[in-house]
Order: sequence, then structure tokens, then C-alpha cells
Amino acid sequence: MLKKIFFVLALFVSGFSAFGQNPDSITLVKAKWHKKRIARQVILLRHHFDQKNLFSANQNISFLEIKNTGRKVLFAIGAEEKELLTTSNFGLRDTAIAAINGNFFDVKNGGAVDFVRVNGKTINTNRLDKNGNRARHQEAAVVIENGKISIKKWDGATDWETKLTAQNVLLNGPLLTINHIDEILDTTSFNRLRHPRTCLGIKPNGRVILLTVDGRNENAAGMSLFELTKLMRWLGCVSAINFDGGGSTTLWVSGMPDHGVINYPSDNKKWDHEGQRKVANVILVKKTS
Repeated sequence: MLKKIFFVLALFVSGFSAFGQNPDSITLVKAKWHKKRIARQVILLRHHFDQKNLFSANQNISFLEIKNTGRKVLFAIGAEEKELLTTSNFGLRDTAIAAINGNFFDVKNGGAVDFVRVNGKTINTNRLDKNGNRARHQEAAVVIENGKISIKKWDGATDWETKLTAQNVLLNGPLLTINHIDEILDTTSFNRLRHPRTCLGIKPNGRVILLTVDGRNENAAGMSLFELTKLMRWLGCVSAINFDGGGSTTLWVSGMPDHGVINYPSDNKKWDHEGQRKVANVILVKKTS
């Protein structure tokens, strides 16, 4: 019994010490998150860090935490081969509980520039650079099988995504963390500078986080991918993957105020809920039939 008490105390002290080394993690843990139950197994959490107290900046974070069982709710991909729609329109069209914007796309001609498979049908394929190389957002995938979602890392093969057996596959990235191990990110401006961000994370118990970080506004600075990696780890994720962000970053929840738009999309350069950008695809959260 005494050994057990000392073990618990040791864990507490080591955990406190780790938090003590990073005041941002303490700020995140102590934040009074606004929580709302959206559906069975789906919780919405929001907080506005408005005292320049997270990464020395104002930050507005919204996320869903979802049980990843495929029973009460399931994940799906909503996508168009060439057309672009707002995240909310995808959600409404597919009678979803919630939706979050997906991968990178062709702004002019529509459609994703990364591989997308929906219900066994390939909707879009990878557009490689002039040397035939992949972009960093083509080196990982979100896959959905029987309503359950997971993250896969590129194995280096040119035909990797076509060999994935899941019926629903969405390439995205950069990959931030996989199975507790952080990926090495380069210091390009995309990774290093602060932007609105969209991210998916998976916790040890299998729960999924669908998260938006607002930015490009004095009320919310946005995050670098290095900061986003830390944020997802502090929220308890053992794997995390970045999605398309910037003006695309949108979290929509059915039945909520402001036409369901939870965050502050930045495409209209205003601090409101009206600035959605049209996108090629989304991740959907749906009730099981």
C-alpha cells in the first residue's frame, strides 16, 4: 500500500514538474472550457484565450470530442470531384451532426489536389510537383472503415494510397504526431508562421478530436504547426494530423446558432461566423441509422 502511495505521488510530482516547465500547458489545462453535448458520444468544447495568454497571443479554439466506436455516431467523407461547397453546405446536404473542412484543393477549377476515395470510388488523385514528388500533405491519410476513423502514415511507395483497403480515404497533412512520436517538420513559412488551422487528433482511448484554431485577426493569432503539435499533445492526443487551414478552417455543428458555424472563418477578414470559404471535401460526423 505504501509503495502504491509513493508511486502515485511520484507521478503527480513528475506531471506537475512537466507542466511547470511550460506555462502554456498550464494555461490550457486550467482554462474553463465551454462544454456542450451535441449528441450521444459527441461533445463540443470552446475557449477564447483573450489575454494573450496562450503562446503569448490571443487564441480561439473550438473542438469536438467524439467516441470512435461506429455505433451511435460514425465518420464519413463528403466530397465533390470538381465542385466547391462550404463546409456547412456539405454538412446540411449529408444530414450530418457536424462537419469540418478537409484537404487541399484547386481554388480555380475545384476538386482536391490530394487523393480522395469515397465509398470505394476514387474522386481525386494526387497532383505531384514538376519533379514527380509528393507534397507534405500527401504523406499521410485519414481513413474511415465501418464508421471508425484512423490516421495512416505514407510508407514511401508511389501507389501507397491505392493499396489502402479502407473504403474511405482522404490524404492530408502534414502529419504532426503518430503513435506518440512527433514528426520532424521543416521550417518553411507554411509550418513556421501562424495561420488558422484545422486538425484531427486521436487519444489513447480512441476518442477523436476535430479541432479548429482561428487566426488572422487581433482576437486570434492562429498557430504555427509546431504550436499546433504541442496543443494536440496537451489535449491528450497520441496521433494528430493537420488539415487544410487558413481561410478554409471551419467547424460546423447542426442546429447551433450562426447557421451552425462554431468558429470564426477568416475568408471575409472579419471577426464573425460568415467568412466560410468553399472547399472540395469535409469530414462528417453522422448519426447511425
